[in-house]
Amino acid sequence: MGLFDKLKGALTKTKNVLRTDVRDLLKAGEILDEENLEKFHRGLITTDMGVAASEEIVSELRERFGGRTVQPNEIWTIVKNKLKEILRGEGDCEWDSTNPLSPLQLADEGLTVILVCGVNGVGKTTSIAKLANFLQKSGKKVFLAAGDTFRAAAVEQLTMWASRLGCEIVTGEHEADPASVAFQGVDKALEVGADIAIIDTAGRLQTHQNLMAELKKIHKVIGKRLPGAPHESLLVLDATTGQNGLSQASKFSETAGCTGIVLAKLDGTAKGGVVVAIRKQMGIPVKYVGVGEQIDDLELFSPDEFVEALFADT
Repeated sequence: MGLFDKLKGALTKTKNVLRTDVRDLLKAGEILDEENLEKFHRGLITTDMGVAASEEIVSELRERFGGRTVQPNEIWTIVKNKLKEILRGEGDCEWDSTNPLSPLQLADEGLTVILVCGVNGVGKTTSIAKLANFLQKSGKKVFLAAGDTFRAAAVEQLTMWASRLGCEIVTGEHEADPASVAFQGVDKALEVGADIAIIDTAGRLQTHQNLMAELKKIHKVIGKRLPGAPHESLLVLDATTGQNGLSQASKFSETAGCTGIVLAKLDGTAKGGVVVAIRKQMGIPVKYVGVGEQIDDLELFSPDEFVEALFADT
């Protein structure tokens, strides 16, 4: 099963909203007037795409078709093209289906460091394992650092995955300074000649100022050990989160300089529209998507396939 088919099933909830609450708002033969455009605008917002993206889409429709008789196929072609344009952004992230590493900002030479963060319960540790597996299959030597020192289960889980994948890993004592573990992780990764070091961090709510300050410290310490690092700061986002994902992206980006999103837990309850809002308002692209529970269930994100899956009839 390809990414498109997986996404069709995963995005059922958003697809249903588009089909039942949005698509029927513009009927063939009606005049596309301001009242209909306003209804359509409100309908798009219910998909969690956000106000800014919805306004951009409606403005495009107003300019092209305002006052004209509605032709649904033309309308939806414009909507899909606009969504793809928003998700691609300004070219800061290149999607090349033949190169699974294409979205990543890799170091020009030597070690690339990826910092991974997110709120509690989003599947961060599992996503790190999937990413490590994905990178190893792309020919990279991966090193892990278990920076969630306050939750023994997280360290055990990541250590188990490291063993299964054949990755080296650094862990710290229980409740050790996470920044110290991150420093050691980068240090050891350099020593063993790893290509990529992935630094785990404790799950934290974006509203917990002391924990967010700790994350900022981790980011700073990594840069002290290796100038220019972390090269990627990935936010793991639960696809069922909806508009709260925008708040998470904003706060974590402010603290850890998020460069991309790993969209986890894509299933039939996913509220996929929020990634459009995040991309539009903050410029943060989705780079990878988790499409299942197995270690191989991580895929390179494709804006085109994501949008086509949103509008697929079955």
